[in-house]
Amino acid sequence: MSPVKSMKKTKLKQTEILLLALIAVIALLYAFETFTGKGIQSKITVKSDKAEKISEENYEKEIIPKDGVILPVKWGDLGARMISSGVIDKSKLEELYVGRGGLSNEEKKLLEGIDNGNLKITRENSGFVLNLLWALGLGNKNEILENGPMSDKKYGGAGNFASTGGWTLARGDAMSHYSKHRFIVLTPEQQTLVEKVSKGIYRPCCGNSTYFPDCNHGMAMLGLLELMASQGVSEDEMYKSALVVNSYWFPDTYITIAKFLKSQGKNWESVDPKEILGFDYSSGAGFQKVKSKVENTGFKGGGSCGV
Repeated sequence: MSPVKSMKKTKLKQTEILLLALIAVIALLYAFETFTGKGIQSKITVKSDKAEKISEENYEKEIIPKDGVILPVKWGDLGARMISSGVIDKSKLEELYVGRGGLSNEEKKLLEGIDNGNLKITRENSGFVLNLLWALGLGNKNEILENGPMSDKKYGGAGNFASTGGWTLARGDAMSHYSKHRFIVLTPEQQTLVEKVSKGIYRPCCGNSTYFPDCNHGMAMLGLLELMASQGVSEDEMYKSALVVNSYWFPDTYITIAKFLKSQGKNWESVDPKEILGFDYSSGAGFQKVKSKVENTGFKGGGSCGV
């Protein structure tokens, strides 16, 4: 064979090898695209709206279960007692809820019944439970209200806050009921526990802990902590229940936090409620830092700082 023919044959073989290699690469890329769903034409990730919706629904099921959560406290006749004392004006409250579809039978029972069992919070009644606990925290006599930040003279008096001036469902002026009624009487040990836990629970609508209940969510949480302490609920359970309640009051906040934790390799069920309720996650400033690192959940819900 002549040198020229040999060179042509060699080049032909090289061309065939390159062509086969190119076909193999294309086949591998096609297989990769098929099994992973990632395109080969660009680096843009195409998200499935359906997959995203399912993901959001999973977070909602975990953070705010549709069937609600039973809290470790019996409500008893607290609603009726608060109506009797005037911290809740029944007619004003009912008039408010007429515009919201009216009160359900369960809500009416919580308001007027004398033998209620354990308090249950759901997506539907979270705002109503918030208002009941707000009235309880405001009206129940407690050292936190009388000697804590709420009564600090530099703020001009306890009546100047959203949690006091904003409570418009009392009979008469809200401050005439401020820390006036003995709905719940705590032992010294129980009071110490409430003060300790209240300093560790924040809410994303502001930067204060429950120990400084200047908004409705803080005042309502104080009422819940007092109720739990009076019924022998442990410190760990108090934090656990507080996280449940906060999640129903601020669903977008805690779904966002759960997403952030997931990105850090942590599951919602395994995190310490005390850590999540602390300043770094649950305060207004802390949550904004978390939110900046997570894609918007798009979930709508949660109550405002008014009735």
